[in-house]
Amino acid sequence: MRSFLASSIGVAAVAALALPLAATAPVAAAPAAAPPATAELAGSTQSLPMAPLPGLGRAAGDASQEGLAQREVRPFSLVGVVWDNAEDELHGSVQVRTRARAAGTWSAWQDLETHNHDHGADPGTAEAAGPLHGSTAPLWVGDSDAVEARVRAEDAEGEPLPRGLRLDLVDPGADPAEGEAGDSGRALREPDVLPALDGAASRAEAAGTSRAGEAAGASGAEAARPYVGARPRIITRRGWGADERLRERGFVYTNSVKVAFVHHTASGNGYSCAQAPSVLRSIYRYHVKSSGWRDIGYNFAVDKCGNIYEGRAGGVTKAVMGAHTLGFNTNSTGIAVLGTYSNTSPSAAALKAVEQLAAWKLGLYGVNPAGKSTLVSGGGNRYKKGRSVRFNAIAGHRDGFATDCPGARLYGRLGSARTTAAHFQGRR
Repeated sequence: MRSFLASSIGVAAVAALALPLAATAPVAAAPAAAPPATAELAGSTQSLPMAPLPGLGRAAGDASQEGLAQREVRPFSLVGVVWDNAEDELHGSVQVRTRARAAGTWSAWQDLETHNHDHGADPGTAEAAGPLHGSTAPLWVGDSDAVEARVRAEDAEGEPLPRGLRLDLVDPGADPAEGEAGDSGRALREPDVLPALDGAASRAEAAGTSRAGEAAGASGAEAARPYVGARPRIITRRGWGADERLRERGFVYTNSVKVAFVHHTASGNGYSCAQAPSVLRSIYRYHVKSSGWRDIGYNFAVDKCGNIYEGRAGGVTKAVMGAHTLGFNTNSTGIAVLGTYSNTSPSAAALKAVEQLAAWKLGLYGVNPAGKSTLVSGGGNRYKKGRSVRFNAIAGHRDGFATDCPGARLYGRLGSARTTAAHFQGRR
């Protein structure tokens, strides 16, 4: 655990869900108690180094192709490629094929999204100072027990592949109380779920965040105005089985939430809604153990059935600093739709969940989802550090960084999402 949070002690992580926003400094760390040392670590990660493969036409000294020969491994469900230095980019293609554990059949070759540098901690922050690794987007492949991989540089004479390429295979572990009935594979109970609140209750909840509105330049009256969407039902970290021993113990907060950045996880669409908690546990482990982040990067996640999940720990009402939109993690929140939406349209249920979540979360901070907000860049490939940038209050990841995320099919729905979210706030 890195030193900037190693001394964090005190308040239980679950209690942070219900507390009103208390941070008014630009970035503030809050303490939280570590889970009991006796807690079982759920899931595991296998890390397999890559090497030159015979039969790929490699010449001696050629550094443009690496891979992993077909190999039986311990069961896993999510795969990604990782390398030593987070500053290095992988200019090329990554493909894997896997063997389904139940059927014993091999998949076709599947592509992994290599341009994952745009997700991560802002430059110059304490989180970015840790031992971070470069990584592809992870791919959900389901219960598998064998794998084969290949990585090829886009130009054999150009940029070499990053050093230390390895294949990380993630086992998400069993669901909490696995085997019970429920629409997500088990019965969820408090504090597994934060129930929906109607508009009146949500407005009362928003009163606790008025200081954040004042810090962002709004008056107390504006911050407490009735344009707050009803809080949707949110499955907590406990509900999806987050192992709190994986993450760092403290929380980092910013002043406000001015923009909701929408993402896709680029992890594929081959999951069922009952598997969504397992997908989320796998991404969480991959972000922490493989990429080196302090917690899962997204503040919230949404599955194809419209279920909403708490992402990064620290309290769903609070301005928790995430690692989702490099350069613009301050005063924003990250909402990731599980799946890949470059050529596949998001479901109506997922879109409605994004709209309801944004209407509530932005409303807590007095923000109109159909309006615009200004953020200051922390550095990236689209905007230099220190530049003030005007964003739609519901923005796509690609608006802040040169990337395909959240996929063309999801990005194209954000215009209507802004209008609908504003309507959910009671605006006309």
